[in-house]
Order: sequence, then C-alpha cells, then structure tokens
Amino acid sequence: MPLTKLYVQPVPSQPHAPCTTAPEVARPMLLREVRERPPEVQHLLTQFLLPVEVMVRFGIDPITWRNRAGAMMVHVAWAEDGHVWGLRLLNDIDPRDPLIEFEMADTVFGRIEVTWIGINDPRAPRFDTDVTPDGRNTLRGTAYRHREAEAAAMLAGLAPGQVRRGLGLVSQLLDDVEQFMAALQQYEYEVEPLYYHNAILFERHGFQYVRGQGLMERIHAGFAPDGDLTRRLDGSTPFRRPELAHTIRGRSWAIHDGILDEPWEHVKMIKRIGVRAGVDTAPGVAF
Repeated sequence: MPLTKLYVQPVPSQPHAPCTTAPEVARPMLLREVRERPPEVQHLLTQFLLPVEVMVRFGIDPITWRNRAGAMMVHVAWAEDGHVWGLRLLNDIDPRDPLIEFEMADTVFGRIEVTWIGINDPRAPRFDTDVTPDGRNTLRGTAYRHREAEAAAMLAGLAPGQVRRGLGLVSQLLDDVEQFMAALQQYEYEVEPLYYHNAILFERHGFQYVRGQGLMERIHAGFAPDGDLTRRLDGSTPFRRPELAHTIRGRSWAIHDGILDEPWEHVKMIKRIGVRAGVDTAPGVAF
C-alpha cells in the first residue's frame, strides 16, 4: 500500500536501466582526499555522522548546523596534512563536552582507523576523570588518573574514560560510520579499543580482532570464579571489589586499575561493512 500519492507524470525510463553513478570498481578514498574535495562535498560526507534526531533535540538545525542563536555547532578540524580528521557536535548546556565526537586517521595500509568516538549527555552529572586535582589532562585516563573522580563515576554506572553518561547512541553511530565508510568506498575500517569494555562493545557490534583476541580470552578465563584475576579482586582499591568480575564495566575498571600483569594495549579490531563477525570473548557477561 503506498504511503503517499504523487500527482505527477511518470518519468519515462527504460526497464532495468543501469545506475550511471555507482563505480564499477571501488577505489577507496582516504581522509586526505576528502579534505581536497569542495566544501559542499565535505559537508555531505560529514552529514552521515550527525544524527538528525539528536541535533533537533538539542536545538540545532540539522541542515545549517546552527543553534537558535545562529552559532555554528559543528566543528571540524584537520591535522597531519589532512590524514587526521576530527568532528565535534557541540551543545549549549555545557560547552566542556561535545554531544558527539569523532576522531579518524588514515593508515599506511589504505584504510581508515576510527581512533575515538565520544558521546555525552550534557544534562547528566559530570565526573572530572579527564583532569587531575592539580589541573593536568589525564589524556582520557591513559597518562594520569583522578582516582576520586573515577570512583564516583564507577558508582554512578560509568565506565573508564567517561565523564558523563552517554545518549544511548552507540549502535546508531556505528551504523552511521558504516554509511560514511561506504560513501568513501572503504569496505572495512579499524579501531584500537582504548579500554577493555570498548573491545567488548565492538565485538557485540560485529567487529573481529586483528590482534588481541588471545588476550581477551585469557582475561575472560581470569575472571572466572577460580581465575587468577578474580583472586586479585581483594578490595584493596575501590576498583578491585570482588563483584566487579561479574560485569564488563567492572572488569574494565579493574583492568584500568592495573590488575593485569601487562598494560592494556596492542588490541586492534576491524569491521567489514555490513558483516557481523560473531566474535564473543565474554559470553553471557552483562555489560
């Protein structure tokens, strides 16, 4: 049943006429090449990553990207001669944290790596995990830590690296990233999870490992009831309480607190657009 009735003359066409715009062979485009495109092309590509519903909810025009006062609320920045690209969707409630933030970079293998996706609800309480009491930037908790703020964030249900709760947009934004990659004729893209819970989140959205799956499986075994990591949850810090073994967020806080014998690094994942790999290194564990 048609949803609308159009009072127009039908457009003459040949049956099964081929599409004249799709390429016969994909030629992947890098971010550096996007920067060289006209501004209107860059605008159209960026639009893939900006959820219309969120922009309207926070008083931002989804076409002009301006708020009610006329201020531009989408900031785009380039670095490394165009090989690194950043996108921030701002808000009027608390300018410290963007609603949505993307960082991407070209790789030497002709692919694109998504190096950061941040989502913040500016109406939610803020926990200053991103800055130490003496004012140093923690670099998302990887260089320094503000343990008091982290403990408060953990009790509020946040994961490492978060300063506020999100907007429930992870699935939508990852779908949007796939559309963005398809527009660039990229069949796959890379991520390097900054934390353990990020890796599990990516798993559950169809990513697979380039490296690090063995580490992830060892971590899951370590948090089993008789595992070595579970035995280390001795309550010596707020991030090492025994019950943290039962959730992905809890495990991530313990790993962030240094419970492993090695630093959290060298984990890389890849997502092929439209394909779900079915990897699950923490079956049955609630997030």
